[in-house]
Amino acid sequence: MSSRTTSIGGVISLLGAFLASALVLGLLAAGLVMPAVGATGALARSGVDVFNELPSEFTTDPLAQTSRILAADGTVIATPQEQNRTIVPLNKIAPIMREAQVAIEDHRFYDHGGIDIQGTARAVISNLRNGSSVGASSLTQQYVKISLQYSALSSGNEEAAAEAVKKDYMRKLKELKYAITLEKKLTKDEILEGYLNLVYYGDRAYGVEAAAQHYFSVHADKLSLSQAALLAGLTQNPGTTDPVNFPKKALARRNVVLDRMHELDRITDKQWQAAKKRTLKQDMRVTQPKSTCLASPYPYWCDFIVNYALTMPQLGKTLEERKRTLYRGGVTITTTLDPKLQDYAQKEITKKVPIGNKARIGSAAYVADPNTGKVLAFAQNTAYSVTKDAGGETGINWALDKKYGGSGGFQFGSTAKAFALVTAMQSGMTTKSSVNAKAAGGESKATYTPKEWPGGTANCGPGDTWKVRNDTPFKGGNISLMEATALSTNTAFVALVEQLGGCKVRDTMIRLGLHRSDGQTIGRYAPQYILGGDDVSPQGVAHAYGVLAADGKKCPMVAITKITQGGKNVALPASKCDQVVEPDVAKATDKFLEYNMTHGSGIRNQLNDGTRESAGKTGTANNNNESWFVGYTPQLVTAVWVGTPYDPVTRVMKNVRVGGEFYPVMHGAAIAAPIWKAIMNKALDGQPEVKFGDPADKYLGTDTANQTVTPGQLPAVVGRSVAEAESLLQAAGFQTQVGGTMSSQVPQGLVAGISPYQSPPPGSMITIYTSRGGSRQALPTPQTTVFNPGGTGGGGGGGGGGNGNGNGGGKPTKPPGRG
Repeated sequence: MSSRTTSIGGVISLLGAFLASALVLGLLAAGLVMPAVGATGALARSGVDVFNELPSEFTTDPLAQTSRILAADGTVIATPQEQNRTIVPLNKIAPIMREAQVAIEDHRFYDHGGIDIQGTARAVISNLRNGSSVGASSLTQQYVKISLQYSALSSGNEEAAAEAVKKDYMRKLKELKYAITLEKKLTKDEILEGYLNLVYYGDRAYGVEAAAQHYFSVHADKLSLSQAALLAGLTQNPGTTDPVNFPKKALARRNVVLDRMHELDRITDKQWQAAKKRTLKQDMRVTQPKSTCLASPYPYWCDFIVNYALTMPQLGKTLEERKRTLYRGGVTITTTLDPKLQDYAQKEITKKVPIGNKARIGSAAYVADPNTGKVLAFAQNTAYSVTKDAGGETGINWALDKKYGGSGGFQFGSTAKAFALVTAMQSGMTTKSSVNAKAAGGESKATYTPKEWPGGTANCGPGDTWKVRNDTPFKGGNISLMEATALSTNTAFVALVEQLGGCKVRDTMIRLGLHRSDGQTIGRYAPQYILGGDDVSPQGVAHAYGVLAADGKKCPMVAITKITQGGKNVALPASKCDQVVEPDVAKATDKFLEYNMTHGSGIRNQLNDGTRESAGKTGTANNNNESWFVGYTPQLVTAVWVGTPYDPVTRVMKNVRVGGEFYPVMHGAAIAAPIWKAIMNKALDGQPEVKFGDPADKYLGTDTANQTVTPGQLPAVVGRSVAEAESLLQAAGFQTQVGGTMSSQVPQGLVAGISPYQSPPPGSMITIYTSRGGSRQALPTPQTTVFNPGGTGGGGGGGGGGNGNGNGGGKPTKPPGRG
């Protein structure tokens, strides 16, 4: 009995101390509390001292709010957040929700001055008498407690967070004093609004708006009685009573709240009975917040925007400030994503190159508006994962540069040749110009050394002996730039760069914005920039080609068009396009890449069956382990890559079956180009068919029929009319005859090949074969210079671009395309 008497004595002492303090503070005079017992003498003075020493200033930190990432059409893509919370004013919370919360937590909330003295006295006596823990906090005290805990956790102070909820009387006294201070600063409605926005409702839902949307898919102002009662019941033990994980406990707590509301006459008998009959299934419609990119319908886009936003100084001076804004600031970010185009690109990519295919082939596409720099879509044949990087799952975005979550890049092969053409047009050459190139073809390779390179390595020559082959055999001699582009003749482009100056071509590439995926400049050695031996992303190549589509204007990449916070716009810098190439130079370069679409590797993938003008170039990297198609119209540019991201050193894309198709050689024209065509046709559907402009006459040169020929050397005639071919051949000192037709990708009726083609004696009879369309077909021996779609690739045996990239030519040996 003595111990019990002592305990009750302790209660009276503490309570007396508090009441004495309350008297000194003038609380009784203000009518804030109603005393149950008196306090006098030393007891009161002791209480005054204790209470006065407690801090009274109470401030609340701004609550973390959920941010939103939107597509261009307003669709919510993701909601990056530290906590799933959306702050709403009290008038956006259903009155029945306010009633329910007050009824179960503090039914005298609107009557007391921050401290419910009746409840406090009852709870203190009960706790010490029975050894139990009975809650006694007013709603204001609860708001103080969770605010202190939230502030501590937000600053990373776990000790302070634990102190905020510690079960001792000193903490309770602090809470009481803070509550009294808060009631002087805020109205009851303001306190209730703060509480409802701050309190945790379980299952990662913070605040009533987030909880309403999570559990019921409604806004807080649309909550019904039964829904409101369910939420109000969760705040006591949110971790063990939420209706998703603990439905029986949640239902029981809901009914406790309904009973309490009925007992307090807050609801009628009819309302009470009807609400209790409601089942959880009737009320609930659970939706998960898109709080991480894993939950987003466009996870790679979400990841890209997060990485992109974290580089924006508008969101903060430091990375930590930007993270705080993005994950706690409740910003709304409107992006350039076209969801319909994104869905179609994803469908087309995975149709041609299925996710998790046994051949371990990867693919990615990147689509942009060249006139604004806006990124419209990108897709790849993987499922998004933050833990795996194999078997069709990865967190690496193959379409992007590394700083935006992309890979280390991929060799880009003969797509590099466009930049040599730009330089040629800048240097006074024309669309009818020719170069004198070394012979190469089959197993025969042309050799280039630093010593014989004009200016050596100082002029961006090869770093060592460099052996280059052509997929389409070339006997050496003159070849027009137009035909060299269509046939992707590697030695012709090496000759062109030698003539122009290697560093000059590389500088053009850099000026147009192409860079390695890791952000570094394209390498100085010849194989890296002439035949695409360096590692770039589809993003990088697309925007560089976009300069040509936009008549020489380079528009920086734009992925975010608007940011708002708290209903106000965040100022974004204006996107400025720079004229980096003369318009006529860009238009002249277009002519080569247009010709490639009608006479070269793009012939089977013209847009709208050839009625929409387009320009593009294939690329195939060393050993056929990467293939590309990059093409554009005046309105749109798309880059498509297909390759071997998992084992690029050992994997060769030959004799491969993927997507239900068998590919003897998976060059750019065979797989990347059809994907490009499908995406471009879809994206441009319904848009006007805009034609490319013509450059000034000085870029067009003389008519091909009157070009200079060298006696005794075969001129380039594939793709020309029979009359043109006969004229050129006879001017070079040869006899001619038409030998019939052959299957070819060259348009029907034009020259598909000649025989013989390798250094025939002057005066020899040259047989001309015309195209009847269809697939390519070998000519009778001796073999002729027949157009070969494989010749558009980027390297090695893939025909074009990379022949020997890294094969003593100065390119470091490393696996391309790794994250």
